[in-house]
Amino acid sequence: MKKAILVLVFSILFVQFANAQEKSKLPDAKVKDLQGNTVSTSTFRNDGKPVVVSFWATWCKPCMEEMAAINELFAEWKEETGVRYIAVSIDDSRSSRRVAPLVKSKGWEFEVYLDDNQDFKRAMNVNNPPHTFLLDGDGQIVFEHNGYAPGDEKKLYQKIKEISKK
Repeated sequence: MKKAILVLVFSILFVQFANAQEKSKLPDAKVKDLQGNTVSTSTFRNDGKPVVVSFWATWCKPCMEEMAAINELFAEWKEETGVRYIAVSIDDSRSSRRVAPLVKSKGWEFEVYLDDNQDFKRAMNVNNPPHTFLLDGDGQIVFEHNGYAPGDEKKLYQKIKEISKK
């Protein structure tokens, strides 16, 4: 009986470990750029430099606060670390029409994509925005954060700087 329980426990741990390893890379999904072109998330690379993928929505107030804070700092971040920042809107097909005008009015300098069918969101197990993922130069997910409070952008930048030095 003890042997069976031990085998079961190790089997569960192995499956969890294998699943964790699978989740460490960005899944391949299709999103659209603001011009309506389909883009594969497999292109979200950055020549060995960090990539931030942030899920957000137009109706999400913490998302808007986070994006505004990051936009103020993004030019400096990019210059210092070479980071690529990708904002993925999870607005559905009804509200996704508001994304491009909003991005333009805010003057956001980073890339914005639409996941209006929410395939990428589901593949990344995102429940509530904002949800941010940091990928190292090899495309491995090394950090993730859900929600936003003022100052979170500074913590994210510290993580970006840490992996930029490797």
